[in-house]
Amino acid sequence: MALDVDRVRGLFPSLNDGFVHLDGPAGSLVPETVASAVGAGMRVSTGNTGGVFPSSVRAGQLRDAARLAMADLVGADPAGVVLGPNMTTLTYVLSRALAKTWQADDEIIVSRLDHDANVRPWLQAAAVAGVRVRWAEVDVTTCELPDQQYDELLTERTRLVAVTAASNAVGTRPEVRAIADRAHALGALVYVDAVHAAPHIRLDMAELGADFLAVSAYKWCGPHVGAVMATPAVLEGLHPDKLAPSSDSVPDRFETGTPPFELFPGVVAAVEHIASLDTAATGTQRERVLASMAAVEAYESQLMTRLVEGLRAMRHVTMLGAPARRTPTVSLTVEGMTPRQVTEELTRRSICAWDGDYYARELMAVLGVGESGGAVRLGLAHYTAAADVEHTLGVFDTIRS
Repeated sequence: MALDVDRVRGLFPSLNDGFVHLDGPAGSLVPETVASAVGAGMRVSTGNTGGVFPSSVRAGQLRDAARLAMADLVGADPAGVVLGPNMTTLTYVLSRALAKTWQADDEIIVSRLDHDANVRPWLQAAAVAGVRVRWAEVDVTTCELPDQQYDELLTERTRLVAVTAASNAVGTRPEVRAIADRAHALGALVYVDAVHAAPHIRLDMAELGADFLAVSAYKWCGPHVGAVMATPAVLEGLHPDKLAPSSDSVPDRFETGTPPFELFPGVVAAVEHIASLDTAATGTQRERVLASMAAVEAYESQLMTRLVEGLRAMRHVTMLGAPARRTPTVSLTVEGMTPRQVTEELTRRSICAWDGDYYARELMAVLGVGESGGAVRLGLAHYTAAADVEHTLGVFDTIRS
């Protein structure tokens, strides 16, 4: 089923602002259904969980519905869904809990491709625990993360491999399952950052071989709520720092403080938005998510082909990397201009785009652009129109220092 992009764009009131929104990798636009769901959640009485009165019971129902929606998005067990404000915060919580199980001669593996949220928490936890850190390196020409290098990186002392399902900077999609299989063969756990992958590809925890899978709803048209999924059995063996009176059950023990109950209806609405993109899809919500994301992948691939071909034809534009598998995300530089100068010109021409390192600091450093302002990032989404791509190419064709 082809994506009906005109219908999809009609769901987003913010698209009426006259701008081409290519800033989705940092946070997507929100459809009316999600905004209405959050508004409705704030117009009813909602207490904290644990009481017997209706508003307290309602709070628990909102939390449980959000866990179920997150599970449907990625094929997880709702009983293993840990909710929190964002992926970064949750990764700090999990890294501290996992570090308690490490010994001084253990090892972990992180990659130069990843967002810093899947690097820095692990480095800091390793430093406290006295654990050795090994680095998976990026091919600087293609920006791919060769999975074969893990044969040399993994040892019997490896306790964790942290890897992204898709680079938020250049879109690279590593062979996560091949990496996970190698890690599991030696008894290591695999922590997958799927924040950037979730808006663009079908995700399945089992197929990826992920022991932990992290997402953030605001990257796929939802509110600012994050989640880390794992099997309940894995979570049972971890003991995060928490307040003494708070629940010690799983996954509650990882969710510190009072959560934003009013945002949970937005999570549910965002997953339903994804599931409804293919209007011909039937079956469970999970089945409709898979069908709709297949349509999204096909549509975005077409737009991406046109964008990449157009940019590569411009001599004054240099694209970073050329991965064989990628999300619809590119980073580039323009001859004679700083990245900030480029995005300022794009803004004047009604295009929203980011410049900098987008927290992919390690990647930008190895590519040699980190100290010169990084690069310019363009990210397509399921609400991007073909006309948006043509307008963007036209603008880049005229940008000169």
